[in-house]
Amino acid sequence: MTKFEFKTTSNKIYKRDFRIRLIRLALLILLLFLILLYFILSMVYDAGNFTVILDQNLNWEKGIVIYDDLSEKVVSRRLEATGLDGMDNISIKWLPENLDTAAEGSHNGDNYIAYTFYVENEGKESINYWYSILVDDVILNVDEAIRVMVYLNGEQTVYGKLNGFTEEPEEGTKAFYSEDTVMLESRQDFAPGAIDKFTIVIFIEGDDPDCTNALLGGEMKMHMDITEEHID
Repeated sequence: MTKFEFKTTSNKIYKRDFRIRLIRLALLILLLFLILLYFILSMVYDAGNFTVILDQNLNWEKGIVIYDDLSEKVVSRRLEATGLDGMDNISIKWLPENLDTAAEGSHNGDNYIAYTFYVENEGKESINYWYSILVDDVILNVDEAIRVMVYLNGEQTVYGKLNGFTEEPEEGTKAFYSEDTVMLESRQDFAPGAIDKFTIVIFIEGDDPDCTNALLGGEMKMHMDITEEHID
């Protein structure tokens, strides 16, 4: 074998080995990306269908706390409601009348999620805060027939998307604030020592014209933010 032939063969072997190393590195990066994606999705979906998150500025600087048991008052910046494995459509008329007073924490029923929690001002000054419910994920457009019922200190408001045919609010509802925001409200003059009671109820309204078989198998995930200020 001549010197030229030896050098040519060496170059081919080097290029082959380089391509193999490059492919292995690409596969390793892809594997690490898939593992990271899996853990991110696991954290998102293991959190349940509904969570409540308190802004750290409200917590640390203003003394605002949240909890879901008035007697024990175990405070946390993140509360998680127990989800349901499946949910069929029902009518708002079928819901118990005492949902706001029945229990604390998660108190789900047949085909609805119900969660009661408290916001307390342990600080030394009156503040204003914003509370909003945001849509994290929707599958098969199930949000078209979803209802989100919010009780604040006993006052009830039901939120739903606009009617898909008339583009008007569904009967007895307040329209979603936007495509990815169910509601956005401001609580004014929240005094020291005051406690706000929230009950959130989520269900699929069977009397909604948009509640069709096309929604079968759909899913929806939401969370509630309690923040010091709202930036549009």
